[in-house]
Amino acid sequence: MLSSAPVTAAIRRSPPVLYPETDHMGEGELQWFMAKLLQEQLAAWLAARRVVAHAGGNTFLYYREGDPHARIAPDVYVLPGVPQEQLGKTWRMWELTAPPSLAVEIVSNDAHKDYFDAPAIHSEIGTRELVVYDPEMPARSKTRVRFQVFRRLPKRGFVLTESTQEDRVRSALGCFLRVVGRGDARRLRVAKGPRGDELLPTDAERLASLTKRASAEARRAAELEAEVVATQARVAELEAELARRR
Repeated sequence: MLSSAPVTAAIRRSPPVLYPETDHMGEGELQWFMAKLLQEQLAAWLAARRVVAHAGGNTFLYYREGDPHARIAPDVYVLPGVPQEQLGKTWRMWELTAPPSLAVEIVSNDAHKDYFDAPAIHSEIGTRELVVYDPEMPARSKTRVRFQVFRRLPKRGFVLTESTQEDRVRSALGCFLRVVGRGDARRLRVAKGPRGDELLPTDAERLASLTKRASAEARRAAELEAEVVATQARVAELEAELARRR
């Protein structure tokens, strides 16, 4: 006997696409300290120029919707149009209004990734400028350089525009990216001026400067107060001397 119950067709639903927030891969402390300071300095530089942009770092940028493997996590990046206070666990390029205006890759043990894979991916996602800095460049290397700069140019696309062993390169953001210090104390800093000779102060340096200025002002105030007291004492002496002579 045939059942009179309605037949419900099985519907196969595709599982939702998951975009992981981390791949749990570690990095060296030198690279981390460099990226952290540079991110803070870029945020300060953009804020001072009243540019609405988000300076972040080490966060996945997904650049092909539906493909969780199409991703890159620059050591430092700048997303134009995104407020600095807006935080993202990941960024999906198709949800943003513009690609990164700047990305910085600090070469790690996997030099091939930073020298070849990263420029190809940044070319694909539309990044305007990529700076690759190699802190572990072997002495007299014929294949590795301290700085490489890639920019997106009219009619030429995303191309290598500068390759240098100098300690600084100029960014399209209007500042210089400059390496200072030696050994494990090396850091990437934002610098300004015609040749990048003036370093943008760090938060610690700014605080130290304010503290020094406050101490100098306190000393000067104490000196002025002492001068006033001495002057008042001298006036009292002169008045007493005048009274005696009368």
